[in-house]
Amino acid sequence: MQVWKFGGTSVGKPERMHSIRDLITSDNSRKIVVLSALSGTTNALISIGESAKANQDSEAVEKIKALRDHYDVFVKELYSTEAGLAKGQEIVKNEFSFIRSLINIKPFTAKREKELVAEGELLSTQMFEAYLEEQGENSILLPALEFMRIDAEGEPELALIEERLTTILDQHPDKQLIITQGFICRNPRGEVDNLKRGGSDYTASLIGGAIRAEEIQIWTDIDGMHNNDPRIVKRTFPIRELTFEEAAELAYFGAKILHPSTITPAKMRGVPVRLKNTMQPDAPGTLIATSSSDREIKAIAAKDNITAIYVHSTRMLNAYGFLRRVFEIFEKYKTPVDMVTTSEVSVSVTIDNNEHLDAITAELREIADLEEHDRDQTIVCIVGNFSADKEGIAIKVLEALKDIPLRMISYGASEHNLSILIHSSLKDRALNALNERLFYYEDAMKDIFTAP
Repeated sequence: MQVWKFGGTSVGKPERMHSIRDLITSDNSRKIVVLSALSGTTNALISIGESAKANQDSEAVEKIKALRDHYDVFVKELYSTEAGLAKGQEIVKNEFSFIRSLINIKPFTAKREKELVAEGELLSTQMFEAYLEEQGENSILLPALEFMRIDAEGEPELALIEERLTTILDQHPDKQLIITQGFICRNPRGEVDNLKRGGSDYTASLIGGAIRAEEIQIWTDIDGMHNNDPRIVKRTFPIRELTFEEAAELAYFGAKILHPSTITPAKMRGVPVRLKNTMQPDAPGTLIATSSSDREIKAIAAKDNITAIYVHSTRMLNAYGFLRRVFEIFEKYKTPVDMVTTSEVSVSVTIDNNEHLDAITAELREIADLEEHDRDQTIVCIVGNFSADKEGIAIKVLEALKDIPLRMISYGASEHNLSILIHSSLKDRALNALNERLFYYEDAMKDIFTAP
């Protein structure tokens, strides 16, 4: 069995849903198909919730009407028979009736807000399953709320998910296509909640890991993970193979096509993940697995909105507990650290969440001296196969950035990551310089020296 996930843009138009049906029925393999909400729907639902929280009910009603109008048009173009259209219209009618009922409950709580946001996935999956039924496909809708659960810390309960999902699938051995929702789940209180990080991609990976799938396919509107940011760098190309570790590094440090949480369940179970393009289904995409090609440098990613904190402790020279005390402060405020560099009496760290920065700073000053924080920083991450016996990798990176001031450098903690910290105003320049030096320079030199 395979798990295929389709994002919001892939289901955002009726003709896209038609194309998805063609894709998932192109062979006879059994599939679990995970769908996101239609593109724009989640943002619209969040906006409705904001109006409800502010007690602006008339504004919320207008927003609901605008979204309902979009769905009324959508279903008319999705279905080709009167019976199919009638079922689609009934789905839209029922779900929007529930949406209107949510904003009438006062006060509009966080619990109601999560129920509201979940409507996007509930609508898209019911509509798509009704379309498959209209087309005579052997399919069934499997509600994610019956098996997808998180614990009190918001983390998925993988063992419970596996147990429940296996039991449910065993009840439908004859179904070829199983449709379910991404993103949504239940919390320990049985309330509707969501996976937050990674969303529908995370759902697909959790399901794929739970059932030991043959492969997880993440379908988007991009032909795989690129070697650099195509919005900034002109000459980029899709990477054909990555290891789980390389993909996780790229995702964590800014590659938007994939969330780092997505990789973990698949890696735990050894299930390959393939990134595919719904606009170009024949393109090979990117395969993420336990091993990949031997190419040293695979890709570059950048993470913005970074703050650098510089901690000095002359009064704790050689004190073995100094670093522990520093990181306990970040742990106390649940603030992850991205980069770390150290000297004998100093440590520099970066964070991407400034919510508790003032409190963290105040506690750090109790044990050390601080420099002024550097805000508006960017981490540029070069990812590849950097095992200890590889030579010349760092010099290539530094040569490319010889005209760009570097605030921090982190290399050696991982065999897959070399990270640098620069001011965000220099990001575009750095990404383009690295792209030319690391991916095109050697090919250009070969052309020069082999020319007749």
